[in-house]
Amino acid sequence: MKLVTCQHKSEIFLSIFHENKIYDLKKAAAVKGEKLASDMSEFLAAGDSAMELAKTIDSDIKSGRAPLEAIDISQVELLAPITRPTSLRDGYAFRQHVAAARRNRGVEMIPEFDQYPIFYFSNHNAVQGPGDVWCMKDHFSNLDFELEWAVIMGKSGKNIHAEKADSYIAGFTIMNDLSARTLQMEEMKLNLGPAKGKDFSTAIGPFLVTPDELMEYLTSPKPGHTGNSYRLKMTCKVNGIQVSAGNTGDMDWTFAEIIERCSYGVSILPGDVIGSGTVGTGCFLELNGTGKLNNPDFKPQWLMENDTIEMEITGLGKLINTVRRVDSDFSILSLKKMQPAQKH
Repeated sequence: MKLVTCQHKSEIFLSIFHENKIYDLKKAAAVKGEKLASDMSEFLAAGDSAMELAKTIDSDIKSGRAPLEAIDISQVELLAPITRPTSLRDGYAFRQHVAAARRNRGVEMIPEFDQYPIFYFSNHNAVQGPGDVWCMKDHFSNLDFELEWAVIMGKSGKNIHAEKADSYIAGFTIMNDLSARTLQMEEMKLNLGPAKGKDFSTAIGPFLVTPDELMEYLTSPKPGHTGNSYRLKMTCKVNGIQVSAGNTGDMDWTFAEIIERCSYGVSILPGDVIGSGTVGTGCFLELNGTGKLNNPDFKPQWLMENDTIEMEITGLGKLINTVRRVDSDFSILSLKKMQPAQKH
């Protein structure tokens, strides 16, 4: 089942997507004499009974017994599948990306990567779906995409062991962890972050795809790891030109293992979003570093105003965003104190 949050005229509602048509989930349930929320957060909080009812409606639609008239997808605006996540975490699961980034900086691979999965918190209030991404002046200083995918949690839990963690996942979605690299690199010199380099926008969508939709792509995790793994092709195009390609099956740490660490001593909630981290070749920072390492005359590329980013993952659809500039000259980079620190 593919769930989408969309806006039609002034109404925002949760729908089932099938063959370029959408079906209002709340209205479809009402036809059957049942109740379902029109908001993804409320729908997930309702638990297994709501999900099973939605899957029954999805089955009716796919068998030609749609309980109500469909709306063509072109007639609505797609939003993030969950517009108000309870939290946003991002992992660091692809060894290829980490190793390449460290190699390009002239440092050895960090052994701790293979010991435990890590993540950071980002701004769940800046999550958005397809469409325009509005950036401030300083964001355009080495503006980058990051090709990822993410899980949206469907159940509450605490101290969840990896062996059971996949059952807590409501579904999967594409994730673009947009990054302002100059801001990111400056603040991380102080060994804290990422923060301002990441908190202006994280795009997810267009769908929440339930795990049963991906069963044909299920594969074994890498040796020594626990949890479900899927072989899904990942690509990113900028202005129609492919710049990145990878596969979700290249994840070293599984989502189950990341969830295990995330839930240690704290509660995971329905509506939490947890990203995979960047796939190998999945951002300009890595691509530019590799290009420069191989060719001193390599010309680095960054996202520019009005660039369009198109991410596609097998089974999850396409997430398309266009970079726009906010009409403002306000700059936090210009506020830096440039005088030397006083001696005491």
